[in-house]
This record gives sequence, structure tokens and C-alpha cells, in this order.
Amino acid sequence: MTHYLILAVVALAATLIATPIVRELSIRASLVDRPGGRKVHVKAVPRLGGIGIFVGFTAALVVESVGGSAGWWAPVMSPGDYPLMGALAGCALIFVVGLVDDLKGLTPGMKLAGQVLAAAVPIAAGLRMEFIGNPLGGGLFQLGLLSYPVTLVWIVAFANVFNLIDGLDGLAAGVAGIAAVSFLLLAIDMNQFVAAVLAVALIGACAGFLRYNFNPASIIMGDSGALFIGFALGCMSLLGVMKSAAAITLVAPLLVIGVPVFDTASAIIRRWRSGRPIQEADNGHIHHRLLHRGFSQRQTVLTIYAWSAALAAGGYSMRHVPIGVRIVVFLVLAGLSALMASWLGLFEQARVHGDEA
Repeated sequence: MTHYLILAVVALAATLIATPIVRELSIRASLVDRPGGRKVHVKAVPRLGGIGIFVGFTAALVVESVGGSAGWWAPVMSPGDYPLMGALAGCALIFVVGLVDDLKGLTPGMKLAGQVLAAAVPIAAGLRMEFIGNPLGGGLFQLGLLSYPVTLVWIVAFANVFNLIDGLDGLAAGVAGIAAVSFLLLAIDMNQFVAAVLAVALIGACAGFLRYNFNPASIIMGDSGALFIGFALGCMSLLGVMKSAAAITLVAPLLVIGVPVFDTASAIIRRWRSGRPIQEADNGHIHHRLLHRGFSQRQTVLTIYAWSAALAAGGYSMRHVPIGVRIVVFLVLAGLSALMASWLGLFEQARVHGDEA
């Protein structure tokens, strides 16, 4: 565990150092998010915080590689591990896609094309979801050629659900950190040490970024950060949980990121029922609904943290309980989430970006 603690501290420290530097450069270059529309900020906030997260994550992986080569600990990363190298290359590419969007602005089509290209890199390197465990009765569903499109959708979806939930100070970074903790515990349980290293690096980076991003934020992560953390978690799940033949392989990672998934699914259903384009932004996300209920930004974020932690704990527990209990846990968590959705009116029509209050 000392090994993982060192990596987490490195990621934390590197992010703590890099983020204020990025913040000042963003301010000088006028690369800020201005108030208005769906944004809840009351003043302009620098939007390139994803650079700090990426620096912290990368620094931890560099130390991991150096430490393994120097004999400080058993080597985990290897240049010959093509799925891992593909995942890291894809993470770098999605970061660049998000950064270009933050700097110049990309059309939705261009952004999606960049996400697909980034996801294709680890798939081409051999990182694929080749089977799905049956969470109800054991056994495996082999995907065959479907593993290619399924993996592509999986990674791109992970990236997008975190991009969509990134609407309040500290929200995306905190939820990603909670998810990474769950993936770390699952990876250690399953002896998937590569995934554990990636999880530790992301935990440290998210924790360091929250120092500047929790309400009131002095910097936000932008698309470079939101797409990157979602993409990294998607690859992490494939390198860790999804490599196991256990029956939890599909349910666990979906529960771990259950709140962003639920938020995205409800947004799609809500817009479809309203006859509006699915990609059209609105003020109906979970955090918007909580704010409209009178919650402060901090109360909203902490409530979503608690919801995420409960789902993540349920996802982790799936590995350690019999099938019957697993079903009960899933139904209870699904029921509680459904009650929350009903209370918040997540499936009811919401104002679109630009509508009058």
C-alpha cells in the first residue's frame, strides 16, 4: 500500500503545483468561462483546469515507471503491455481533443469524431470488452466481433457522462474520485495492478484539483478535464473489472458511475419525450434540479457525492455477496435512485439553454 500512497501523493502534489500556474495563464489569455445561460458561476472563471489534472495523473505514472525500473517496487507498467499503452495514448488524445475545444471550440460532430478516434486507439492496441458476465446466474456472454463497437461505445459513453455532469464546482472531480476509489478496491481484489495504479493516479489528481475547484471554484476543468477523467475511468474499468470473469463485470462499473449514467439517461429520455434534439442542452440535470429545490451549490454537490458513494459501495459489494443478495442490493439502489428521480422530476420537461426563467 505504500507504493500506492506514494503515487497518490505525487499526483496530488503535481496537481496542486500545476493548477494555480494554469489558472494564472488562463486569466492572462482570457480563457475563462463567463456567466450566463446554464452556467451557475456569477463571475468569469478560468477553464483550463484539465491541464492540472492531466499533469498530476501523468506525474504519478512517470514515478510509477521510474520506481519499477529502479527496483523500488515490483514493475507494473511495461512498454510491451499494448492494451495499457493504447489506453494511455487514448487518454492523451482525448485530453488534446478537450483542450482544443476549450481553446478554440469544436462543433458537436467534430468533438464526437475526436472521441471516437481517441477510443479507437486502445481498441486497436487490444483493449476490448470481449465478454460480459451474467450478474444473475453466472456464466459469460462472449461478444465476438461485437467487442469492437461495444468497447467503442463504452469508452465514449464514459467520457461523455462525466462531461455532461460537469456543471457545478467540484462535482465532476469529486464523483470521478469516488469512482476511482471503487475501481482501486475492485482492481486490488482482482489482482489487476495496472488498473489499480491508474486509479491511484486519478484519485490523487482529482483530490489535488478539488483544492481549487470546490465551491467557490477559482478554476474549472473544462472539456479537457471532464473528457479525460471519464475516458480514463472507462479504460480503467476495461483494464480492471472487465478483465475478470466474475458475474459483476457489467453491473459493478455501471453502479460505480451510476449518478452520471442516470443523469445522462434521464436527459436523453426527457428530451426525447419533449420532442427536442437529444444533444440539446437544458436545465434539467440532477444538479440543476437540486438547485431549483433550494439547495446551495455545496449542498447539491455533497448530496450527489453521497448518492455516488452509495452506488459505488453497492457496486463494490457485488463482488463479495451471493447472487440473491446481489439482486437485492441492485434493486434497492435502483429503487432509491428512482425515488430520487421522481422527487427531482428528472424526466419532466426542463428549460433549454437560452429559455427565459
